[in-house]
Order: sequence, then C-alpha cells, then structure tokens
Amino acid sequence: MSKTHDSNAHLDHTGHDHAPNEQDVHDSLNHIVSPRIYMIVGGILLIMTGITVWASYGNFGVFNPIIALFIACFKASIVVLFFMHVKYSSKLTKLTLFSGLFLFLVLIGLTLSDYATRAWGRW
Repeated sequence: MSKTHDSNAHLDHTGHDHAPNEQDVHDSLNHIVSPRIYMIVGGILLIMTGITVWASYGNFGVFNPIIALFIACFKASIVVLFFMHVKYSSKLTKLTLFSGLFLFLVLIGLTLSDYATRAWGRW
C-alpha cells in the first residue's frame, strides 16, 4: 500500500512528513549575513574603486571604456548579490533579476545594431 503525500507536506530530517510551520517559512525567507561577509565585500568594493581610479589615469586606447564598464559591471554585481541579498533569495527573485537584465541587453543590442548600420555622412 503506497502512502499518499499532501502537496503541503514536507519530510523532516528524520524522513517523517510534517506540515510547514511558521518557523520553517521564516527561516527560508530571512537569511542572516555575518558582518564579516559585509566587511569582505566592502573591502572588495574599495579595492575595485581604487582600480577604477588607476584605470582612469591609464591610456588604454579604445579599451578605456571597455575596462571601465567591466569594472562597473563587476562592482554592480557584487552590490546586487550581497547588499540586495539576491544571492540568498528565492529562484523567482533570481529569475526576475536575470529576465530584466536579459531584456536590457536585448534592447541595448538592438539600439547598437541600429546605430552601427546607419549611413553616417552619406545622406
């Protein structure tokens, strides 16, 4: 005889079914990040800010904006992942974030393709 499972029932660490209680829901929604992690992330952001200043004084030719954008995207990713707690969020939050980022990149790509294919100076 097979045991039927309620869609709201979950297995605990002993393998027994139990209904989710308020504590389970609270633990899954709130993740506590230690101050040490924030200090490490803050240090990384300060180092990257120093690299940004150093790169602004360098002459890398056509690579100047590429280097600046790479550093800015890295720093923005760190802020979104840790300070906005996306790293510890649900899959739905991550899907929403990456969907918005994908749409943004598509729109930028369409804009750049229009810009690149114009007949500049030939009209």
